[in-house]
Amino acid sequence: MPDRIQQLPSQLINQIAAGEVVERPASVVKELVENSLDAGAGRIDIDVQQGGVKRIRITDDGQGLSPRDMPLALSRHATSKIRSLDDLEHIASMGFRGEALPSIASVARLSMISCEPDAAHAWRLDADQSQPEPAAHPQGTTIEVQDLFFNTPARRRFLKTEKTEFGHLEQTVRRLALARPEVAFQLSHNGRRVFSTRPAMQRAEQEARIGALLGESFVANALFFEHAAVGLRLWGWVARPTFSRSQADMQHFYVNGRSVRDKLVSHAVRQSFQDVLFHGRHPAYVLFLELDPAQVDVNVHPTKHEVRFREGRLVHDFIFRTLHQVLAEERPEAPENAASLDAGLVGHSPVSSTSVRGDAPLGEGVPDGYRPRQPGLGLGVAQATAQYRAASAWQAPQAPAAPDGGDEREVPPLGFALAQLHGVYVLAQNAEGLVLVDMHAAHERITYERFKQAREGEGIRSQPLLVPVSVNVSPREAELAEQHHGTFETLGMEVDRLGEQVLVVRALPALLRGADAERLLRDVLSDLATFGTSQRVLASINEVLATMACHGSVRANRRLTVEEMNALLRDIETTERSGQCNHGRPTWIPLSMQQLDRLFLRGQ
Repeated sequence: MPDRIQQLPSQLINQIAAGEVVERPASVVKELVENSLDAGAGRIDIDVQQGGVKRIRITDDGQGLSPRDMPLALSRHATSKIRSLDDLEHIASMGFRGEALPSIASVARLSMISCEPDAAHAWRLDADQSQPEPAAHPQGTTIEVQDLFFNTPARRRFLKTEKTEFGHLEQTVRRLALARPEVAFQLSHNGRRVFSTRPAMQRAEQEARIGALLGESFVANALFFEHAAVGLRLWGWVARPTFSRSQADMQHFYVNGRSVRDKLVSHAVRQSFQDVLFHGRHPAYVLFLELDPAQVDVNVHPTKHEVRFREGRLVHDFIFRTLHQVLAEERPEAPENAASLDAGLVGHSPVSSTSVRGDAPLGEGVPDGYRPRQPGLGLGVAQATAQYRAASAWQAPQAPAAPDGGDEREVPPLGFALAQLHGVYVLAQNAEGLVLVDMHAAHERITYERFKQAREGEGIRSQPLLVPVSVNVSPREAELAEQHHGTFETLGMEVDRLGEQVLVVRALPALLRGADAERLLRDVLSDLATFGTSQRVLASINEVLATMACHGSVRANRRLTVEEMNALLRDIETTERSGQCNHGRPTWIPLSMQQLDRLFLRGQ
């Protein structure tokens, strides 16, 4: 006969809750620092020993706790953050569940000392006490957590090495420090200070702080932007595609100041980088999304890492379109403002506000020798060698002078062509120094963007299938296809419903006539079900256009005239995403006179 239902003891309830909230020392630090932030702290010091397993001590200068509230803070579901369901639906604080402190106290030895403003003295309370005792402490709170999981040895055995656990803890503190630039943070481990940040109110100070937390190379490669529309505001720093990472370890996204890991957000960001990154590479960013708290549900998971947007498709499209435009609008700018290559910049100077030139038809306005050629017109090895040997008597042409009466400020951002190096690179001189251009990569991007403009101008043409393809789907997917019938039409697909669980594909985009119709349909339906939108078909079409652009672009060992090289430079300056080719490689790299002087030890 089954055991009778009985009420669990309070300690066991807290330990069960701790299994959701307290995963490792980093989880403890996250919960306690969020409490400090909610208390209005302007400075937070985190001191840990043995990766946080032995001891975690967090001190803040916030509002503190009264002796009456301290015992309540250690009881479950006791919080000052919410009073009603309406408060829960408009959460503006970091914490609100009232579970963190009792959960931590159930698996570790916890004590707190707190002092309110203008109080005569502070009060101390240990987790095993019922009433606080007088103590000495300035305004604010110190919470000390010792011997994590001392009473749950099975949980303790799952912890990793001290180095690994501290790595997670440090990453957590850095994320929190990025989220709240107005708060000073200090982290110490085993008596050694790891990092310390000052409050940063101005943008320049914030960028210096980001550089200290993520590295100067990120800041040197990052584009700052801010955009607001439809009740949403997105701002922050997104790194140029050439600063991609092998892992998603430099991706920080905040919703109303809360660090989140959300698949809708990740998908939108990834889609905005879809044709400017190598396969398998990850973008880097520090982004902040602000919206009405009523439009986002943060009460999804005990750790509060996940959120649910009430208008998910709107948020997805807003993030995608904003970042897509930020990356598209980057142009070579006047070189006197160019960032330093030494600081980690690879192939770019700061973003320009110049609008995209979208009115030129494919190949128009380009010298005949610079238009896409058929494959096989490149020079052979013998010819290239002969030209190279004959080059000893050839001098690079002088760059055209600036317009009459002009000065260096009127020199174009990428300057004027000087010569061609081994039939691969174009050397140009601008107002600040030298510019190296990979002519094939640059022309590939220019050609690709013009192909896309032509496609957008005429729409996506569809081609009927000789034999329609029937696909068995779930009833939900069939209904989804009916609801998005217009979406399929705009993508160049004709999809009809034949029965409760059968769809038929009658036409595909002309450029994808050889594609797997069933797989394409299922991929689009999956995107529509998850994100409310799909870029699958456009991404596949763009892959075809990218291949066409690669084969149609100027090849290595093609000798270009000075006029053709200058035409290439001007087109780079006016083409979207011209800083990298379709595969994510840089198309041009600047070298200032100062950098060149250092190479030759001039002035030393």
